[in-house]
Order: sequence, then C-alpha cells, then structure tokens
Amino acid sequence: MRYSIALFRSILFWIGFAVASFIGSLGGVLFLKIAPPLGRGFITFWAWSHRMLCLLVLGQRVRIIGAMPNEPVLYVFKHESAFETVEQPYLFDHPAVFAKRELFDIPLWGSAARQYGLIPVDREGGSKTMRAMLAAAKAALAQGRPLCLFAEGTRVARGEAPPLRAGFAGIYRMLNVAVIPVAIDSGDAYPNGKWVKWPSTITYLVGDMIPAGLDRAEAEDRVWRAINALNPPSALEQSPASTAS
Repeated sequence: MRYSIALFRSILFWIGFAVASFIGSLGGVLFLKIAPPLGRGFITFWAWSHRMLCLLVLGQRVRIIGAMPNEPVLYVFKHESAFETVEQPYLFDHPAVFAKRELFDIPLWGSAARQYGLIPVDREGGSKTMRAMLAAAKAALAQGRPLCLFAEGTRVARGEAPPLRAGFAGIYRMLNVAVIPVAIDSGDAYPNGKWVKWPSTITYLVGDMIPAGLDRAEAEDRVWRAINALNPPSALEQSPASTAS
C-alpha cells in the first residue's frame, strides 16, 4: 500500500513537473534576451514549481540549517539526486551553476540554460574550454552572482563520500574565491534514477565559509568533510585524496 501511494504521488509529480519545465523553458527562451528579468522569472517559476510539487504532491519538506546568502562566492553542494540541481534558481537570485555540457543539448531546456547563464563543464575539453569556463565564472562573480558547483562530479548514492574531482581545486585556485560548502540528504526521498519518490524531510546543512587562498589539501579536506556532514560518521573517518577522474 505504501508503495502504491508513493507511485501514484510520483506519477502526479512527474506530470506536473513536465508541464512546469515546458512553461519555464519556453518562457526563458522567449524572454531572456529581450526582457532578462522576466525570462529569469520563468526559470525561478520552474524551480519554485518543483519545490511546491515536492511539498504538496510528494509530501517532502525542506529545512535549511544555516544561511545561504546571495553573494559572489563559490557554493559547493553535495550531490545525491536531481533535487538539488533543480533547486538552485529557487535558493538563489540568478545563480551561475556549473553543469555538464551534455545537459545543454536538451531541446528547449538547453537553450534556456545557456541564455540564463549556466556554465558548461566539458570534461573532455582542452585548455581553451577551461579558459572559457573560467571566464564565464569570473564574469558571473563580477555581476554579484553566486557560483554553484557539484564537486563530486556526478550524483552519488546516499551515504557515499567519494573524493572531490580535481576540477574543484583548479576553480578554487584560479578564481581565488571563498567557498560555502552545503551538505544535503536528498538521496533517500528523491533517489537517483528512480521514478518513485518518497515523503520525507530533506535537509540542507550549510557549513562555515572557507576563505580563498588555502592550499589545495586543506581546502579539499574542509569542503569534503562539510558536504558529507549529513552522512553516517563512518564516512568521515578519513578524507580521500582528490582524483583527476
């Protein structure tokens, strides 16, 4: 019975989210160039609709422990599900999110993402691609926009704590920017790759700001421990070294 109820709720959720995604993407494409505030409003509507569907249809509540100011800093999020990727335009005013280049190939949504100012990450790209990514990030910071990065590189199962991708160290050093790490435990309620979602409370735990200019090992260790703070204590026994994979 519990599964049947969750399945029914999830079907309603996906229908509602598909409609909201179409409206948000279409509005973004139509207005981001000619009326940017209105276009960004459509993107915010998309993220807000997702939050409301999670709350009212799936029965998922969200609590935030700590503050996430809308400032030009680098936010590094734990990445357990698609939940936190959709949340970014709701959590912040016009964030610049680092996103996989493949996502920009999605019809309509990809065009809206580019016009909104998301930053493509091409792991197969060379130095020219990296320079373009850093230039976009610096421009966003100059505009007062927060940067949002999922430094694990991909979604991980609840309780797992892989090392940060090597890209974090390069971005942190080259941008010379403070970091705010954020843990989230969305994986159980919003499991990766599964259609059925579950009622629960999803928690954001905001860590202490990490200043710019630390050496690589210390910066990575502090970020890694902070974004995994909601994991079981055993996952934090030893910080793994960063990998270039």
